[in-house]
Amino acid sequence: MAITNTKPVVLGRIGGLFGVRGWVKVHSYTDPREAILAYPDWLVEIDGRWQATGVEEGRPHGKTLIARLVGVENREEAARYINARVGVERGALPDPGENEYYWSDLEGLAVEGRDGSVLGTVGYLIETGANDVLVVRDGDTETLVPFITGDVVKDVDLAAGVIRVDWDRD
Repeated sequence: MAITNTKPVVLGRIGGLFGVRGWVKVHSYTDPREAILAYPDWLVEIDGRWQATGVEEGRPHGKTLIARLVGVENREEAARYINARVGVERGALPDPGENEYYWSDLEGLAVEGRDGSVLGTVGYLIETGANDVLVVRDGDTETLVPFITGDVVKDVDLAAGVIRVDWDRD
């Protein structure tokens, strides 16, 4: 498995094992969830390093997805992938539309409130059903900011690394 220096776009994570023949359960962040299986060349993060691998086969299974990675033939080999993030090269993805962003592009950006004060940085995002939510970290404090373009999120400046919001900590 080759190590890569590329920062991939994260599309999901491997959540557990399935069976004894090297299959893993995949938690997909894509919509629809099966779309992650359309990318045969995955990057998986193991011990903080991204490594290239391929998807031998995959399919929906109940409320989850299952996949078998290239060269993984048994449960013991598959176990090293538990909790690994799954990503793909940016070039494999379509460009996001206007006012659309890949979550991995937002993670780490500074978030400024309406008065220009820095609320913190985007640690991660969560999906609530109604809208996505930025989890903004400032030290030990987390602030939840709904990602509603126009109403709450006023501007996303990827080049400057800043998201401007009509929101405050209180």
